[in-house]
Amino acid sequence: MLPLTPYQIIAPLISLFAILYVWSLVFKQKKTIWEGSLWTLFWMAIAVIALFPPVLDYLAFVMGFKDRQNALLITFLGVLSFIVFYLIVRLEELEQRQTKLTRSMALKDAGLDHKRTGSPEGKAHDQGR
Repeated sequence: MLPLTPYQIIAPLISLFAILYVWSLVFKQKKTIWEGSLWTLFWMAIAVIALFPPVLDYLAFVMGFKDRQNALLITFLGVLSFIVFYLIVRLEELEQRQTKLTRSMALKDAGLDHKRTGSPEGKAHDQGR
């Protein structure tokens, strides 16, 4: 076995800290379990590739690439594309939640939000729907 390079020591340590950090966010309910799992897989892949570079040869063979560098590049471009797609979906969800909240606050400020105030007009209005 060859001696470990500084990259093979630092990359797994950074991966470990990133995984611990993301799961601390999951436990604080700032991230979902799905996000925690996704980031765990991503950082574990970084650590495995750093510790066992021949894994890239197998990946290149399975994907049909001649060089492992190409396999690594395409794989991480795919992973990063998926992450960007996921972030876009989450951003759209946040925009929709912000729009609903803004509308709700505007209706409440205008005195038109009868559902929340529980006024008799609101009940009559809701029954008319």
